[in-house]
Amino acid sequence: MANLGFVGLGTMGSRVAKRLLDAGHAVTGYNRTKAKAQWLLDAGMKWADSPRAVAQSSDIVFSMVTNTAALHAIALGDDGILAVLTRGKVYVEMSTVSPAASRELAAQVAAKGAAMLDCPVSGSVVTLEQGQVSLMVGGDAAAFEKIKPILLNIGPKVNHVGANGLAVTMKIAVNLSLAVQMLALSEGVLIAEKSGIARETAVAVMLNSVIASPMVKYRGPFVLKLPDEAWFDVNMMQKDMLLALELGRQLDIPLPTTAVTNEMLTAARGMGLAKEDFAVVFQALARMSGVKV
Repeated sequence: MANLGFVGLGTMGSRVAKRLLDAGHAVTGYNRTKAKAQWLLDAGMKWADSPRAVAQSSDIVFSMVTNTAALHAIALGDDGILAVLTRGKVYVEMSTVSPAASRELAAQVAAKGAAMLDCPVSGSVVTLEQGQVSLMVGGDAAAFEKIKPILLNIGPKVNHVGANGLAVTMKIAVNLSLAVQMLALSEGVLIAEKSGIARETAVAVMLNSVIASPMVKYRGPFVLKLPDEAWFDVNMMQKDMLLALELGRQLDIPLPTTAVTNEMLTAARGMGLAKEDFAVVFQALARMSGVKV
């Protein structure tokens, strides 16, 4: 069992930390809002008052935050993770951020004698709780092998994809398809509904058809009722779409479906739906189609 730290206990991060606790590891955590982590403290997690304190008390420290700015806030400065990383420690960064920023931070970690791995997960709240997410890892191969048994406590599929920054690049490549699929599903449901088929029937048929990818199966029902707590809200998804579009520009790859879907996320934000799960693109498109939601 390992002595672990975890910074960023939001919707997904908190559930990663819970899986590590359930596997028997000692976990020390920090979150900007302590109240959101109370359920983990009740489950046995220890509390630290800063990212620095988490890293100081841990051999392996994880983080999962919303964006590049949030990553800099927890990693840099006197109270940041980087300040106390020493030789032999491993920093597992699980956020979906700019690959360039991830590589830059990894270089700073290496200069301290420690190792950083970018390690985003692919999955949802449900698949994470079930231990069915997949993990992609970028960075030093020896550091990866060292912590792979711990990563397998989070999910059964762990792939080392190459150097620092490539795992978060892979995550962006995966995530752009989530929103594109959700928009395509919404278009199909609305064609069926405006033709006279009940929305519930259309969703049921699609969830049992050839288009029913794992993502469509677990998020398709959100067409009928959004979750009480957004699994991945519009702002978060649009952040990933913009990262994808920037990579496309850098690599000279046109991303037409990503661009159109990004505009639908903007439309959802314009309708005041930014904090809803990104499946709310159905509602945005329905309103534009004159369909009551």
